[in-house]
Amino acid sequence: MNFKANRPNPFQHSMDIADHKRRHCFLWGIVIFVLSLFWLIDMNNQITNVYIWDMDETLILLKSLLNGSYAEAFAGLKDAQKGVEIGKMWEKHILQISDDFFFYEQIENCNKPFLEALSKYDDGQDLSDYDFNQDGFSPPHDDLNKRKLAYRHRIIANKYKQGLHNILDQEMMDLWDALYKMTDEYTDGWLSSARALLEQCLAGNEDPTICNTIAGGVVRSNATGSRHINVLVTSGSLIPSLVKCLLFRLDNLISHENVYSSWDVGKLQCFQWIKERFDNRNTHFCAIGDGWEECEAAQAMNWPFIKVDLRPNSSHRFPGLTLRTVGFYFSIVYGNPDSENDDD
Repeated sequence: MNFKANRPNPFQHSMDIADHKRRHCFLWGIVIFVLSLFWLIDMNNQITNVYIWDMDETLILLKSLLNGSYAEAFAGLKDAQKGVEIGKMWEKHILQISDDFFFYEQIENCNKPFLEALSKYDDGQDLSDYDFNQDGFSPPHDDLNKRKLAYRHRIIANKYKQGLHNILDQEMMDLWDALYKMTDEYTDGWLSSARALLEQCLAGNEDPTICNTIAGGVVRSNATGSRHINVLVTSGSLIPSLVKCLLFRLDNLISHENVYSSWDVGKLQCFQWIKERFDNRNTHFCAIGDGWEECEAAQAMNWPFIKVDLRPNSSHRFPGLTLRTVGFYFSIVYGNPDSENDDD
């Protein structure tokens, strides 16, 4: 009996291991909690710069090519007819791709201000075998048709993330590439210069490689520790505007979540949504565009506004507008974040 009483418990070792694992998990949970608190404090303290861009005659040129106003600004130095022809080719490509790949022919009269506007109606159904041509979709006056529109928006978002190289055939890709190069040459590098500034804004530095993408078009600069977000607010309808982002090579700089159409609601409403979405005590906003509506909306929000000017002698155009200039406009309203280091 004594022998049996003194025998070791065969389950004791397993119990000790389990107890050790419980203590380890508990301590690890505390570590994660503390790190999360530090992360939240850091996120709340770091500056977030939100750049709110207009599209036409700001990041791209299209209307001014079609109506000849871009060429007119050069007082005869630009071939106006060539600009019109380039603009018409862009119009053709934008409409064709919108109709063929992004349901625009079906949903042209169902414009929404952003792709997530109807997300609450999307039940997550697998759409791999869904027939969008036979689902009886009509303008969404009821929940059923709103769900069908939400399905289309989900597919559009996925295609945007995939990029045109996964949608277009090689012949179409070559035509697109040639048209982009022709347009950039005709406009003295407007497209490539605007794209370069978008990259620099995301990086918060003139070296766009010094940054890490976080999520949803938000980038954290390794150089400054701040967060940077490009947002597009366009007066055009949503689907062609998303296609423009793809065709003008802006899709990896402006995520689909950050594209807004003010067609029905106005730019002030879009600006208010953006403020609600991104705002904390250290968020700074700046609007950049060529029109009166975004200017008035920025004034109503007490945000700095940069007026883009087509004229060739202007510094507020592309090429011309720089990250330093954008930073100057931020500093007018929000102060200089580096002022305390000026004496270093």
